[in-house]
Amino acid sequence: MFSIQWQIQAFFALPQYSQYRLIEVALSIRNYIILALIIGIIAQIPQLQPLLVWDRQAILNGEVWRILTGNITHTNWIHLAMNAGAFAIISFIFRAHFNSHHYSLLILSLSTIIGVGLFATQISWYAGFSGVLHGLFAWGAIRDIQTKTKGGWLLFFGLIVKISWEQCFGGSASSAELIGVQVATQAHLMGAISGVIIALITTPRNKA
Repeated sequence: MFSIQWQIQAFFALPQYSQYRLIEVALSIRNYIILALIIGIIAQIPQLQPLLVWDRQAILNGEVWRILTGNITHTNWIHLAMNAGAFAIISFIFRAHFNSHHYSLLILSLSTIIGVGLFATQISWYAGFSGVLHGLFAWGAIRDIQTKTKGGWLLFFGLIVKISWEQCFGGSASSAELIGVQVATQAHLMGAISGVIIALITTPRNKA
């Protein structure tokens, strides 16, 4: 009880801008998690999912929306749950660096880059948010480094190790078994590189 009361008092002792920023971040995280789940669930409707996946031939035939929608649909419900959980964690870890507008633009940019970039690979069919997740993680790690946030370099180094391992030895066999397809390590690499570049060419938000 004392802890809750102290937190309430500490909150109202903050400058008004800081109070607003804390509320904004909390709402942004909550709303993004809810929105991600809703979109993911809708995209898994059996009649809809085949129309949304990234399909090379279908895109070349004019179904260009798949460039983006391939990132929001998944191979199965386990795949969706894994990516939704990872999205919630990543959004929470790097919550200090975004607002709803910029985060939406970042996700849209990563989705577009990955959707177009897959044409440079041998992939003919793709579904999943993992490429975007790697992009968000890379972007967030660079933002941590730029703002001198503790642990930024460690997170970035960990990402480099993961990506390097995947490029040398392939994706996780256990993950592939769960999602029912081979892990698209090319999308992970494209997402990570894109996230780094976007972070380097844009201006970090000032911390409240």
